[in-house]
Amino acid sequence: MQKLSDQEIQQALSTFPAWVLKNGELTKERTFKDFVAAMAFVNDVAQLAETAGHHPDIDIRYNRVRLALVTHDAGGITSKDIALAQKINSLEP
Repeated sequence: MQKLSDQEIQQALSTFPAWVLKNGELTKERTFKDFVAAMAFVNDVAQLAETAGHHPDIDIRYNRVRLALVTHDAGGITSKDIALAQKINSLEP
């Protein structure tokens, strides 16, 4: 898998602005009404990730969830990261 150029990453980010490029990763943070709602979201993300065979780093702090996507073996952002970010966005109400 080949990593995307900066231009390709910026173009993808323009289509889902809730995601940002931070420290070489695509990241997204969400706040939920409580821990149970945050965990329900994380479980939905886990199902998508498992189906895609591509897993984000997930940080859970009570009702806040931070997701980070990067293709480690490619050394950067790839089309796998973009595709999973789009699928995660489909979980949004």
